[in-house]
Amino acid sequence: MNLLDGKLVSDKIKADIAAEVKTKMLDAGKETPHLAAVLVGEDPASQTYVAAKEKDCKEVGFISSVYRYPANISQAKLLEAIRFLNDDPEIDGFIVQLPLPKHIDENIIIESINPAKDVDGFHPVNVGRMVLNIPSYLPATPYGIITLLEFYKIETEGKHCVVLGRSNIVGTPVSILLSRKSRTGNATVTLCNSHTPNLQAIAATADILVVAMGKQEFVTAEMVKNDAVVIDVGIHRIPSTETKSGYRLVGDVKFSEVSKKCSYITPVPGGIGPMTRVSLLLNTLKAAKKEIIF
Repeated sequence: MNLLDGKLVSDKIKADIAAEVKTKMLDAGKETPHLAAVLVGEDPASQTYVAAKEKDCKEVGFISSVYRYPANISQAKLLEAIRFLNDDPEIDGFIVQLPLPKHIDENIIIESINPAKDVDGFHPVNVGRMVLNIPSYLPATPYGIITLLEFYKIETEGKHCVVLGRSNIVGTPVSILLSRKSRTGNATVTLCNSHTPNLQAIAATADILVVAMGKQEFVTAEMVKNDAVVIDVGIHRIPSTETKSGYRLVGDVKFSEVSKKCSYITPVPGGIGPMTRVSLLLNTLKAAKKEIIF
C-alpha cells in the first residue's frame, strides 16, 4: 500500500505558485492575485475552511479578503454583495462558502457569480465548459483528485472507475473528468448513489474507487478489490480519548481495513483536503493571469 499524500503534493504546488507570484508578478511590477471569500453565518466547518484558505493565500503571496455576513442576511442583500465583487477590478476570483442558510437559494447565488471570477467552478457556464472539455475553472475537489492522480502517475486510461456519490460538487464532476478525452481520463466510469442496487458488488469491481458518500467509514475491505486505487473524499469528526482535542478525523473509507488491500489510498486527514484548497489557489492564479477567456 502506498499513500497518496495530498499534503506533500499541495506543498510542492504551493511552492511553485509562490515562486511564480514572486518572480513573474511581483518582481515584474504586476498585481498580486487576490482571492476573496463570502462567509454567511457561523458554521464551524465553513469558518475553518475559510481560515485555512487565508493561511494558504499568505503562504503563496496572494491577497486574501473575507466578507462576513450574518446568517439572517436577505438573499437580495447577498446578491448585492456578489454584484460588488463581480464589479471590483481588484478581485481576481471569489467563492461563496457553502452551505448557505436555508432561506437563501444556493442556485440563484451561484448563477449570480461572474463565471470569470468563479474560482470554485460551480457556475453553470464553467460546468458546461467542463463537460465539453474546453478551458474552464474546475470544481476544486475534483480538480484536486485529478491533480493527485497525475502527480503519482496513476494510469486511468482503460480503467474502470467507480464513483460513490453523485453530488454536483464532487461525484458528478469527477465522473465527467475521469471519463472525458484527456491525459487523466479515458476511463470507463460507473457513477453510483445511495439507491444503486448491488452497490457493494459494483464498488468491488473498481480499478479506481472514488468515495464521496458523506457516510463515516462506509467502504470496508469487502467492497474493494485487491490493488485498487482508493480516493477517500469524506471527512468526519469522531470522539477519541487518544487525542488532546478529544476527537479524531476519519473518512468515508475504513482505512485500517482497506489500506491492507489497495495499491494506493488517500489518508484522512492529509489526502484530498489539502488538494481541494490548493486547487482553489490554482484557479485563482489562472484568473489573475486571465488564462481562461469567456
